[in-house]
Amino acid sequence: MHQVQTHLLKRERQAFIMKQINLHNRVLSADLGLMLNVSEDTIRRDLNELAELGELVKVHGGALSKSYHYDYASNTTYALPEKTIIAQKAVTLIEEGMYVMVGGGTTVRELVRLLPQDLKATFFTVSLTTALQLCDHPSVEVIFLGGKLIKNSQISVGGEVISRVNDINADLCILGTNAIDVTEGITDSDLEAVQVKKAMMKASKRTAIVTISEKLGSMQRLRVCDLSDIDFLITELIPSDPVFSNYDQNGLMIL
Repeated sequence: MHQVQTHLLKRERQAFIMKQINLHNRVLSADLGLMLNVSEDTIRRDLNELAELGELVKVHGGALSKSYHYDYASNTTYALPEKTIIAQKAVTLIEEGMYVMVGGGTTVRELVRLLPQDLKATFFTVSLTTALQLCDHPSVEVIFLGGKLIKNSQISVGGEVISRVNDINADLCILGTNAIDVTEGITDSDLEAVQVKKAMMKASKRTAIVTISEKLGSMQRLRVCDLSDIDFLITELIPSDPVFSNYDQNGLMIL
């Protein structure tokens, strides 16, 4: 977590906040205060203004991306061309008859949109928005792993969900990530979400992380797993891009 230039104008500060929201889906007021070198009161005022403008969803201790919601307009998705390329690559991993665990987020949304119409597979998800979108597909089976629902992010979490996940033997797990780094691995800012992601990975034979390359080298406070715990890293870049020089280790395949 790096401190950025201080004494930014309000519009520059709010643009920085929206950049963090677009990249990481969730931001904490305390972290933003440290990065921008301003008080949490200032951050709260900025978040309130941005929420009133409909740019984000204000929650206790921070803010969430609006993209969690089912009625979110795809044409306003951050880095949509890049996420479409990622989704096209990820679709190639899904085979007929598979049991697939999927998370939430705008990249997963593009993946679901690109699923072949004749695909027959079973999808398990803790994301209410992903489940609803999958319900529009004509031939896949959809199993929503429900439990305690976090209203703003529309993700189910908690012991009941983890218990259900533990009973599944999936072929593939496809997850987005809030941050990824060579040394820190996959990290997140929400403890309950981290516990569910860990369970989903453990219940799957292989795991694919889908992320735009802008997140490479970024870190958040809570660790999901090491890079060695995932099988595929899928970005919009070609696998031979120099940015991956330290990533293709421990059996990790770059797509």
